[in-house]
Amino acid sequence: VARWEHKTRALSRVFGSPHAACYCLGAVILMLNCVRSHCFTEAMKSQPKLEGLDCHWAYYSGLAVLAVGTLFVISSFLALGFTGTFLGDYFGILMEAKVTSFPFSVLDNPMYWGSTAVYLGWSLM
Repeated sequence: VARWEHKTRALSRVFGSPHAACYCLGAVILMLNCVRSHCFTEAMKSQPKLEGLDCHWAYYSGLAVLAVGTLFVISSFLALGFTGTFLGDYFGILMEAKVTSFPFSVLDNPMYWGSTAVYLGWSLM
C-alpha cells in the first residue's frame, strides 16, 4: 500500500492530504496489529506447554524479554513519531534528520527486534 501511495499519491488525494492519509493507514496498521496479537494469543493458548518451561523462572524470563522488547518498541515510536513509524516517508512526510538517539544508538532496527522480543517473551510466558 505504501509503495502504491508513493507511486500514485492516490490515498493522499482521497484523504485530501498526505498527513490524513498516513494517519488513516497507520490506524489500519494498528487495528491489524490488534488482530495479529489476538490470533497469536489464541494460538499460544491452544498449544501444549513444554514441561521444562512451565515454571517460575521461564515465566519471569519471558516477562523480562517482553519488557525489553516493549522498551525498544515504545522508545522507537517516541523517537520516530507517528508518521515516522507508520510509513510517512512514502507519503512525502520526511524527518529533518536521521534519528540516532536511543534506541537507534543501540540497534539498527529496534522496532523489529523489539517486536520479535515481545512475541518471544510472550511465548515463554
